[in-house]
Amino acid sequence: MEFFGKTSIDFLGKRRIFLVVSLVINIIGLVLLLFGGLRLGIDFLGGTEVAVRFTNAQNTDAVRSAVAKAGFPNAEIKSYGKANEFLIRVPDLGGQGEQAASARIVAGLRTAFPQQAVTVLKEDRIGPKIGGELRTKAVIAVLLAIVGILLYVAFRFEFIYGLGAVVALIHDVFVALTFVLIGQKLEILNLEFNQGVLAALLTVVGFSINDTVIIFDRIRENREKHKGMALVPMMNLSINETLSRTINTVLTVVLVLATLLAFGGEVLHGFSFTMLVGIITGTYSSIYIASAFVVWYTERIKKEPVETAPPRQSRILRALKEA
Repeated sequence: MEFFGKTSIDFLGKRRIFLVVSLVINIIGLVLLLFGGLRLGIDFLGGTEVAVRFTNAQNTDAVRSAVAKAGFPNAEIKSYGKANEFLIRVPDLGGQGEQAASARIVAGLRTAFPQQAVTVLKEDRIGPKIGGELRTKAVIAVLLAIVGILLYVAFRFEFIYGLGAVVALIHDVFVALTFVLIGQKLEILNLEFNQGVLAALLTVVGFSINDTVIIFDRIRENREKHKGMALVPMMNLSINETLSRTINTVLTVVLVLATLLAFGGEVLHGFSFTMLVGIITGTYSSIYIASAFVVWYTERIKKEPVETAPPRQSRILRALKEA
């Protein structure tokens, strides 16, 4: 199924406008990161995990409200297998031990539900040291993914195309983080940087490069098919030819993520929101960041014309020099 027929949209003709939009978003993210900070989950900060069982089934929102009244407003609460069993995770509040935090949680639940027997099934604590190690490993995981993709794209196409793809990936990760920061600042959803958000960022990296590779692959085909065509018209042609496939792929994923965001519950908010922003951004960046970077490099660094094809004589002389 195709949403569009044959199109001839001048995508790269608007590249400078979208570059300014990207810069503004990234500057906002940088300011929020420097002056507001990123709210981390207990995966990276350390904290306490308690599994409890009630006599009868309970509503998750009611349990969350009771835990918040006990002094843990940013608790992560999810069903533990049955309707009357819950796993409660709260961040480290600065020096309080596992016993103190778990005791406050259980006391708060018993106060909120006096008719219910609250049984503690297990208690665990993630120390700050482990949280610090997870933070380091998270950064390494993202960097290794980006470096691996750079090598793959550079090997499959040319190094400059690989570099353009990496610039787009870094852009996608930072834009997704920017919207998480904005969501935290505006108290939208219950967003914190945890392993779910990290998993979403790594998935965004993989999904974003998929669309970029599809476009670059078509550019490579068109370079052989339309020899002599200038770079910008060729890229526009390639993007238009792959547009319907891109829309079909992205739309199916967006529908799933929107459903998760709406009905998946608070535990999945971070993952689904980050993925949703990242998928949309990844599609945009394949055109206006990755492709535009290759155009910029060709025009400004290699000093070659990109809007119109170079004269035949210049092409022959350049080919002789390269030989």
